[in-house]
Amino acid sequence: MAYYGISTNLIIYLTKKLHQGTVTSSNNVTNWVGTIWMTPVLGAYIADAHLGRYWTFVIASAIYLSGMIILTLTVTLPGLKPPHCVDPNVADCKKASTLQLALFFGALYTLAVGTGGTKPNISTIGADQFDEFEPKEKAHKLSFFNWWMFSIFLGTLFANTVLVYIQDNVGWSLGYGLPTAGLAISIFIFVCGTPFYRHKKPSGSPFTRMARVIMAALRKRSVPIPSDPKELYELDLEQYTKKGKYRIDSTPSLRFLNKACVKTGSTSPWMLCSVTQVEETKQMLRMIPILGATFVPSTMIAQINTLFVKQGTTLMRTIGSFNIPPASLAGFVTISMLVCVVLYDRFFVKMMQRWTGNPRGITLLQRMGIGMVFHILIMIIASLTEMHRLRVAKDHGVVESGKQVPLSIFTLLPQFILMGTADAFLEVAKIEFFYDQAPESMKSLGTSYSMTSLGIGNFLSSFLLTTVSHITEEHGNKGWIRNNLNASHLDYYYAFFAILNFLNFICFVVVAKFYVYKAEVSDSMTVLREELQVSRYGVHNQEAPST
Repeated sequence: MAYYGISTNLIIYLTKKLHQGTVTSSNNVTNWVGTIWMTPVLGAYIADAHLGRYWTFVIASAIYLSGMIILTLTVTLPGLKPPHCVDPNVADCKKASTLQLALFFGALYTLAVGTGGTKPNISTIGADQFDEFEPKEKAHKLSFFNWWMFSIFLGTLFANTVLVYIQDNVGWSLGYGLPTAGLAISIFIFVCGTPFYRHKKPSGSPFTRMARVIMAALRKRSVPIPSDPKELYELDLEQYTKKGKYRIDSTPSLRFLNKACVKTGSTSPWMLCSVTQVEETKQMLRMIPILGATFVPSTMIAQINTLFVKQGTTLMRTIGSFNIPPASLAGFVTISMLVCVVLYDRFFVKMMQRWTGNPRGITLLQRMGIGMVFHILIMIIASLTEMHRLRVAKDHGVVESGKQVPLSIFTLLPQFILMGTADAFLEVAKIEFFYDQAPESMKSLGTSYSMTSLGIGNFLSSFLLTTVSHITEEHGNKGWIRNNLNASHLDYYYAFFAILNFLNFICFVVVAKFYVYKAEVSDSMTVLREELQVSRYGVHNQEAPST
């Protein structure tokens, strides 16, 4: 609620209160959101290497709360914001002073530092509460991220509806004060549960362990790898058991890295690594191509709180005497996502389990692929909708004036609703995939991959918006993206995104085809598959008929 209470309507505050233009405000939003989703890499490192997930989360929460308090003050105190301006052309309004901008953006980026420690660790702490070696708990864990995202989006729904309405119609002080108070309450609730949590101890820097493997393999690049994996260096099982860790068997994928555990006489950690250490590094590296394929869909998500909202400001937003805040349309993303997550977990998974025999219903990569197909469809629909909006604007002579287009804001609903459906597939699967496929000692870092995807997606959105705006304005052209959206060509921009999504989907299919899932650390998934086989065919340990 706190994060989306700020981000959902931020572009409106930047344009209406700080008097920034469309491109500048959109880039400021996506750059900030990009930072929000990049800092979790640092938070994950601190958690896995030094403080542990619990203390990293608690300290980061305090920083998060301080940022929210400062931000609330900047929108409340008159001296910390420029004077009110009613001129529809923001270029003619008095700009915010350097001090005002420094305090406002300083608070925003303080908040970003705090989220760096909270986002990669709170979901990981939640998933850590399930025992991998207990089949019933493992079964619950398979649904955990569905309900995790469900609970997050309940807070998002409140932000996208109630908070956005308060910010637009009551005041920004109360609109920012409520999520600040909500954050304080949520931190208190979390701390109260401390005695009941399963705590995982930090296991050293994941970056150092991975760097040692890569360096050792490079330094021994001319050393042959023995044909028998048992000849590779590995610690005794008891040493892992004492530390509560898991030993991993050698695999043939990324075989070059196996050179790091070939015995050559040196015992330096930069020359000799255990098989488990090598396999942990492989697991983190294997996910990088999948991570790269999620950048473009994350760029699409960035449009919700920027260009999609700006489109809404040009349309009719009244129902009787009630004025609909443009940013509240993001609430339909949330509602769609909430409904789809429930339908997915309660019905779709059970239906697919009977067909595939997979306890998850479909694989995590298949689920991500379905979400990417939705993103292609979303941008096609968004482009067609914008073409219609521009046609109506032209017919009613409001292109150059930039006045309101006589078209209901609900015209934009399809792209918002489908975005929620895409999230139910792609975003939930993404966070579960990177958590599930990361080694046990690097879960926070693995989870941060999904957030890094969103961060890079927002930076990519800023880059594309600036680049396309610049290129299309060359040689005296009016440009695709202007402050006056009625004279812009967002339809062309969205069509470009549709093509980009299609090309990205092809790349994803290729990298997914060659991805090798990591071995399970327990036999819980095997037990669950056998139970599904019994329920499907009524027999145990008998080969299922071919399908």
